[in-house]
Amino acid sequence: MSIKENTAIIESYFNDVWNNGKLEVLDKIISPEYINHNPGSPNPEKGPEGLKPIIQALRSAFPDLKFEIHDLVVCEDKVAIRSTMHGTHLGDLFGMSATKKKVAVNQFQIEHIKGGKIIEHWRQSDDMGMMKQLGIS
Repeated sequence: MSIKENTAIIESYFNDVWNNGKLEVLDKIISPEYINHNPGSPNPEKGPEGLKPIIQALRSAFPDLKFEIHDLVVCEDKVAIRSTMHGTHLGDLFGMSATKKKVAVNQFQIEHIKGGKIIEHWRQSDDMGMMKQLGIS
């Protein structure tokens, strides 16, 4: 894939899917063999079907969820992203009641792209910082 094509896939992933909740886009940009190496959601189902419930849960907990991309490092088969997740905690978050507090969570991730689809994902997120912002720890 070209750098331009990989950039477009990642922009769609964040803008269409995460920021606007268009889960159907995942079927176009996520491989059926997609593996999510996210420590916060261990062993989800492969492919788009494993990612959809995670996105739904976060968008339900943070209805105003928006990702701000600060840096993209794009290669022919991988993209590294430094971003901040913004949102207001207005719904249940994996059993945690709404706090109505705003959060800004720094994240780094790498997406492996093959054949025009994201096939693997690694993410590190400041989850402890998020818990502090929510007043939980």
